[in-house]
Amino acid sequence: MLEKKDIEMIAEIVGKTVSELNKPIYERLDKMDSRLDKMDSRLDKMDSRLDKMDSKVTEVQMTLENETNKNISIIAEGHLDLSRKLDNALKVENEKEMLLLRVTRLENELRRLKAKIEEIA
Repeated sequence: MLEKKDIEMIAEIVGKTVSELNKPIYERLDKMDSRLDKMDSRLDKMDSRLDKMDSKVTEVQMTLENETNKNISIIAEGHLDLSRKLDNALKVENEKEMLLLRVTRLENELRRLKAKIEEIA
């Protein structure tokens, strides 16, 4: 039978052996833990950048809604008014052109009548 001393020696040898066998595993686990910490840090940085980008996108959306779209509407209304004014101005210009044609025709007719009167007289 084994004595207590033998059992203790066996336990010590088994403990050392297990410890030696576990050493590479613990080293690998430590490396993996270190890599996971680095990944955690990188993910935190990415989260921070995404939060900044989200706030910028929100700011751009607010600018579009509150300023740009409103200004486009104002410009469109002004353009419509200008278009109406241009139509009115063109209408007056057309009437003026028609009157000039009539005056020219009447002047020619008057000249012909004067010439006929001079012939008769």
